[in-house]
Amino acid sequence: MTGLEAAIGGLAAAAGARRVAVAAGPVGAPRTVLVGADEPFHAASTMKVAVLVELYRRALAGDISLDAPVPVRTDFRSLADGSPYVLDRADDSEFALYGRVGEDVPLRDLARLMIVRSSNVATNLLIDLLGAPEIDGTVRGLGVGGVSVLRGVEDGPAFAAGLNNTVTAAGLASLLERIADGSAAPRAACEAMLEVLAAQEFNEGIPAGLPRAARVAHKTGSIASLYHDAAVVYPPGGRPYVLVVLTEGLDETSAAPALVAGVARAVHRELGAPGSS
Repeated sequence: MTGLEAAIGGLAAAAGARRVAVAAGPVGAPRTVLVGADEPFHAASTMKVAVLVELYRRALAGDISLDAPVPVRTDFRSLADGSPYVLDRADDSEFALYGRVGEDVPLRDLARLMIVRSSNVATNLLIDLLGAPEIDGTVRGLGVGGVSVLRGVEDGPAFAAGLNNTVTAAGLASLLERIADGSAAPRAACEAMLEVLAAQEFNEGIPAGLPRAARVAHKTGSIASLYHDAAVVYPPGGRPYVLVVLTEGLDETSAAPALVAGVARAVHRELGAPGSS
């Protein structure tokens, strides 16, 4: 165990976290930090990165247009038994789409809302269009393990049946690295995805532990006692690196983001300096 990994363990213990997993390292190089990196966690909203990858790959291949309109709805079918369920505004972090049911919204706008505001409505509309098996297959085809996309979000019957989207810190780090190095899709698509991820509006986790000048392309996710953040970090004058922090057992509105910010601060001291490798 490295000194940094020991320090992360100390931060997790001090916070009282039940579980913490971390994967970090420069883009294009072996991971420098691995703490419980292969342990699976409920994905929460971090799986939306995989949906974004599938959408942009299909758009660049000419299979779909990002300007194609999609009718907004909030009712979906459960993976578990096909029963209907309806998304609840109270469980979402984006509210505008609930007032636009029946209207057409371009795929491009849905993708942005899925990432920057973590819209559950946008996510499920995209998954219905793209297909969860196809999204999952693309992730595996990229050689990324540890990221499993089975269904849309807020599917209560599937959750009760144990049919959940899951991630590992190592898997999310690998997926983000493929976006950062341009291997997840054609370069133009990867740059567009990074732009969307960098517009993330929930910045209380990884970005809060970094210098303001650092560009952070990331996706958060939280549910019950889970809080995650997965990022590509572009430090000023330094080499880009990936950082994924998954947490369980803390208040996802305060203690967990504070722990993630603390881990980000510790990692940045080692990976974010000019000339670091």
